[in-house]
Amino acid sequence: MKNPVGPVLRMSDDVDAIVAAIMDDNPGKEITVVDRGAYTRVSGEGELRLTRESVQRHLGREFEMRQLEGLMSAFAGRIEVTSEEVRWRLKGNGAAPSTTTTTHPTQEESA
Repeated sequence: MKNPVGPVLRMSDDVDAIVAAIMDDNPGKEITVVDRGAYTRVSGEGELRLTRESVQRHLGREFEMRQLEGLMSAFAGRIEVTSEEVRWRLKGNGAAPSTTTTTHPTQEESA
């Protein structure tokens, strides 16, 4: 994968549901999941999306997107978070962030 983006998730009871939700929210996209025991790295080319609706469906309970922050130890790309979805993208891939979106560059992008 040339331009991988996506989260690194700490091991928790919710990891499998979040990975399944990412798969659902990115149909037709090649997604790599690497389980390292203490964490799971999820990567896709250029952009990945995760919706609150998909996470709730897989968990079988309510979920707020801000809860993802505690489950994520790192990520690749830029992250945009709203109350309904999270997107990981390459720098410059997509529209400029709005006032309801939080964007954080990776270490490599800010260097």
